[in-house]
Amino acid sequence: MTSTARDLLETTTRALAPDRASNALVPLIARGEAGRDTLAALALEQALVVPADRRAFGHLAGRAADDPESAAFFGLLADGEALAGQRLPAFAEACGVDPARSAAYRPRPGCQAYPAYVAWLALNAEPADAVLALSANFSAWGGYCAAIAEGLRRHYGFGDEACGFFDFFAAPAPDLDRRAEAAVRAGLAAGRLDPDRAQRHGRLLQAYEAMFWTALGQPA
Repeated sequence: MTSTARDLLETTTRALAPDRASNALVPLIARGEAGRDTLAALALEQALVVPADRRAFGHLAGRAADDPESAAFFGLLADGEALAGQRLPAFAEACGVDPARSAAYRPRPGCQAYPAYVAWLALNAEPADAVLALSANFSAWGGYCAAIAEGLRRHYGFGDEACGFFDFFAAPAPDLDRRAEAAVRAGLAAGRLDPDRAQRHGRLLQAYEAMFWTALGQPA
């Protein structure tokens, strides 16, 4: 079953890998061609996404009381969002975001569709299905964060503290990978995980991820 779980994670990640053309903004940041107002909007949107996802993952962990492997995966995700949230203010400050600017900011619907769907998963999805869908999505997100962190250092003069939010998500997460594999393996063994259903969730996650970057790259 172990190889089956690993194979399913890998094939699902490949199947859901986004088209490069679906995200035009991250390459702009990587080349230093995105404006600082866009970077500020990224910080402000993430300030809403991170706590929303943390609560959603916590809810999924609670719903998975009879599925300890999935519960452990979501608990680790919730803890990770809390740690990432501690690193976000330094990025926001480097982008020129102050309390007044934050209070006046109007969130972009296209940016908030992703966390809204994660909240939907928290309420409605089979936790094991959500493990597979989210694991596939995180692969693309980690690559985006690595490219952003490099671009911020190279072209915008941001230091390690200001890049810490993106460094956190770009770093390998072997413990999370092990938790995902264990949850997928347990879900398959118990008949709780439906790969086709999980892929449907994953496709929507990737579509909302693409929508986030598209909306962020448009004028407010």
